[in-house]
Amino acid sequence: MSFDLKDVVPWGRSFYEYRAMFSLSPEELDKKILGCGDGPASFNYHMNAIGRRVVSIDPLYQFTKKEIETRINDTFQVVIRQTEENKTEFVWEKIRSVAELGKIRREAMELFLSDYEAGKREGRYVYGELPVLALGTRQFDIALCSHFLFLYSGQFSAQFHLDSIAELCRVAEEVRIFPILELGSKVSRHLKKVCDHFQGLGYTVEISTVGYEFQKGGNQLFRIRRNALLPPAEPGCQ
Repeated sequence: MSFDLKDVVPWGRSFYEYRAMFSLSPEELDKKILGCGDGPASFNYHMNAIGRRVVSIDPLYQFTKKEIETRINDTFQVVIRQTEENKTEFVWEKIRSVAELGKIRREAMELFLSDYEAGKREGRYVYGELPVLALGTRQFDIALCSHFLFLYSGQFSAQFHLDSIAELCRVAEEVRIFPILELGSKVSRHLKKVCDHFQGLGYTVEISTVGYEFQKGGNQLFRIRRNALLPPAEPGCQ
């Protein structure tokens, strides 16, 4: 899949949002975690700062710090304006205004940028993209995917979702995807097919409510675990 920076709208979420979205307990922060599609989030920065290690993988990481920073600056006000125009689609409780949202997102992305070059050298920011990851089988305890799978169901097919989730199940013992809504605040058109497919293969699939909701109705987390008796999922499942 070709990936052009001019088509990307970088939008980074914070460490605290990651913990809430993915219902991560303090004990789970000690596990081996993969962030797939993290973009310019500050989760990796904060985890590194408290002595935990996360590997973030994203096609964005093929670009330089300067290129990413320029793209953030080029698109930031566009996103803020679009959010203002569509503010009724969001829950303004923990984040109380569009201005506060902009402050939180800008801070998260600045922390990411401050950490990016060191993180690349240390192997914490890795270039790669679904549905095939150059990572070892069962290399991680938990794989997290924020605001990509399911959210862009109109742009990515059901087969892409099956292949991508199979690949995440190959590299991690458990996969968590948030939210289960697609753009337009509707439950993903692929959700049922994904659940039926992996349950049919013997995986444990759960949808749980978490203590985070910004997109209206977007407070449910998809989890999938491999049964102990199952081999790792193969990429490109049918």
